[in-house]
Amino acid sequence: MNSIILLSVLGLGNLFLGFRRSNRLLLPVMMLILGVVLTVNFIDWNQGAQSFFNGMLTIDNFSVAFTGIVLLTALVLVPFSQKYVLDGEANLAEYYSLLLFSLVGAIMLVSYNHLLMLFLGIEILSVAMYVLAGSDKRNLRSNEAALKYFLMGAFFTGILLFGMALLYGATGTFELSQISAAVQNPVNASLTPMLYIGMLLMLIGIGFKVSAAPFHFWTPDVYEGTPTFFAAFMSTVVKTAGFAAFLKLLVQAFPAASAQGIWLPTLTAMCVLTLLIGNVGAVAQTSIKRMLAYSSISHAGYLLIALVAYNGQLEGASANGILFYSLAYSVATVAAFGVVKLVADARMREDYNGLNGLAKTNPLLAFSLTVSMLSLAGIPLTGGFFGKFFIFSAAVENGYIGLVVFAVVMSMVSIYYYLRPIIAMYMRDAEDETTATPVPVTTFQSGALLLLAALTVLLGVLPGLVAGVL
Repeated sequence: MNSIILLSVLGLGNLFLGFRRSNRLLLPVMMLILGVVLTVNFIDWNQGAQSFFNGMLTIDNFSVAFTGIVLLTALVLVPFSQKYVLDGEANLAEYYSLLLFSLVGAIMLVSYNHLLMLFLGIEILSVAMYVLAGSDKRNLRSNEAALKYFLMGAFFTGILLFGMALLYGATGTFELSQISAAVQNPVNASLTPMLYIGMLLMLIGIGFKVSAAPFHFWTPDVYEGTPTFFAAFMSTVVKTAGFAAFLKLLVQAFPAASAQGIWLPTLTAMCVLTLLIGNVGAVAQTSIKRMLAYSSISHAGYLLIALVAYNGQLEGASANGILFYSLAYSVATVAAFGVVKLVADARMREDYNGLNGLAKTNPLLAFSLTVSMLSLAGIPLTGGFFGKFFIFSAAVENGYIGLVVFAVVMSMVSIYYYLRPIIAMYMRDAEDETTATPVPVTTFQSGALLLLAALTVLLGVLPGLVAGVL
């Protein structure tokens, strides 16, 4: 709760910095705010469950851990917004404050204990993302991305809200524990079809938010048109918070529904389809941002495996698998988007050829992108390897061997498109003078990339630092 209060108050305070003519103070202030909130967040670790707003919001180890991931992701991502500072972006204070407010929504998503809080968290997070997707107002692609994201998001929010209404009609409550009791012992059997339809509609609504197929179709276009800095935020923070909320809904509201065959077939089909579309779609891309968009879809498929294989406990193998995977994925994805942004800003290209010869002109950028690509592919000695290992292990223990085999095959497919940037950087020469010129990188950004690479390797060498904390 302290994190929500601090982010709200400091976000409002940050708006007043926009009255200054210079933006140079905004970046260090943003870093300081996120650092303070991240530190304060872990004060609640092992303090027991704390309820707020009549039990609608619960702060426990689960929420503290996932809140830490989203705050850390935002903290290491902010240095890559320095170009906005140097260019004198007039709305930078507003953009930073929107990011802080969106983090409030993300924290509500990982802490809710009531469906109204789930809805508020999704809306706070989504509205900020709609605005930031169209923040490059002079770019038609950014305008298109914002419009598509807003229209599709509003449509699926309506579906989610309709599902909540049906659940309330069938159970008479919005509280997760009471919904669980009503699902296991229905008061009126005639309302059971309404309950099942409500479950399905909620699954569809949340599936859209986490880019799960077949509700993924907005992702490539929105990611490509959204400014890279905000696309990275969308790909990491939104996905982490969304899957934490998804897991909480499944475990605390519908613990008996999976055994009754309500959630399981639908989730399994979504998982297989997401893995297939994400990986096969990424193979055909020539734009790195679109490849990373399809990569985001494919990783949603791996996270869905943990939901399919959940053991009925919020602090079990599936929860720990999602926590570790989210951290490893977020760290690697921020590094990848960071390098892509720096290269695109300097070379005005977002295709693979824009990376040609990068290992010669900028060894640090090439090394950082290589580590992130290897981690996203699940290569050993990186965090991504153990992220997949923990999720696959949980699935095998629960008997989903066929699903794991399919996921392993899809992981082998992903190696092809994750190696393409590495080949371009190390095995191809620069095409022209623009690609032969070193990409400008500040000391701040170099430090962030080194930190991200070190975290990726550390998670791959010492996974026990994070694994099993829940």
